[in-house]
Amino acid sequence: MKFKNFLILMIVLLVSTSACAPEPIEEPATVEEEQTDEPVEPVEVVDGLQQACLDDAFGCAVIPKGETIKIGMGAPLLGDYSMFGTDISQGVSLALQLDDGFEGWTYELVAEDTGGAPEAGAAVANKMVTDPTVVAIAGHIFSGSTEAAMPIYEKAGLPMMSPSATEPGLTQQGSKVFNRLAFTDADQGMFAANLLFSQLGFSKIAVMHDGGSYGQGLADVVQAEFEALGGEVVAYEAITPGEADYVAPLSAVASAGPEAVYFGGYAAEAIVMMNQWSQAGLDDVLFFGCDGTYGVEFTDKTGANGEGAIAVSLVPPDSEEKSAFDQQYVEQFGVEAGELSAFSWSAFDTGGVLIAAIEKVAFVEGDNLFIPRGALVEAVRNSDYAGLTGLVKCDEVGECNASGPTFYQVVNSVWLPLE
Repeated sequence: MKFKNFLILMIVLLVSTSACAPEPIEEPATVEEEQTDEPVEPVEVVDGLQQACLDDAFGCAVIPKGETIKIGMGAPLLGDYSMFGTDISQGVSLALQLDDGFEGWTYELVAEDTGGAPEAGAAVANKMVTDPTVVAIAGHIFSGSTEAAMPIYEKAGLPMMSPSATEPGLTQQGSKVFNRLAFTDADQGMFAANLLFSQLGFSKIAVMHDGGSYGQGLADVVQAEFEALGGEVVAYEAITPGEADYVAPLSAVASAGPEAVYFGGYAAEAIVMMNQWSQAGLDDVLFFGCDGTYGVEFTDKTGANGEGAIAVSLVPPDSEEKSAFDQQYVEQFGVEAGELSAFSWSAFDTGGVLIAAIEKVAFVEGDNLFIPRGALVEAVRNSDYAGLTGLVKCDEVGECNASGPTFYQVVNSVWLPLE
């Protein structure tokens, strides 16, 4: 009897509970559904990722809310070449700071020291690819370091936009990830040879370089172009970077009787050479440098010895945008734009190009930002960006600016446009 009463009680409870359960609510039609008979296609999500990530050859960078979108950089931040890395990192970081961010996420520059060396460039690249929130690379800065890093970023699907790595062969290696904003060494060398022969009227020059892929690459172009124009290269000499005495190679060059000496390399070595110019018997011989020798470091450390020297600059023409950038740069960092190197403006544009590409492909889902890596590689290669340095529009191999160089000469210890 007790069991029968218990069974009746349970049935009553079940019926009562069923009666209190809410009826299924029919979702109201959206405006779009009310206006069309076509069904609305839902966004396909698999394991929290949109299909774009699953279809992408390199997947997606997934950045949780509260973290930053990181742009990596390999640059010489210490030692003789640190002015290049300091200037370029400051230019890129300013672009990232001034940007409003994307859907609540902000940008951050993660710069690592390479000293300008190839082996350090590879080491930095290996470190960058292990950070899942690094989505693109502003750099690398020197050509040798860049070349060593390229295969590592290629394998990981991290797009590169270098403001300064100008060795011509870098874009001839079939890389899908490497791009550069600066004009090439081939362009620079061609313009330099033409200026020496056709405009300055020299028929005999010597060519020197530092043995690196950047410096020697430039020297080779100048030698070939100058001879093709009808000039004579009377000496071709290499130096060892980092030494304090270049009198011997300079004296060897002087004995060949050049009217000018073209040097492919960087300011650290050019400064030593200029301060030993007279000692080596080159008093009446013009020093003709490259974009690697331009900057306040050269004029500060050569003084009167640097008078008359020529170099290449990436300083863009005056504009309201350039003036605004120049003011922001000096306020932020306490030095004038272009004082440390000629790459202040191309560095700023590099940051802008990468931001624009990221925001073309990124999307938000829940508390995460997704950036399809392969799509970003393509977006950077297809950049069409108006910057301080002009139009940044990449061709099929990643050459994004071929506007040509501007030449400057030291007059009273100041770089002035060559007249």
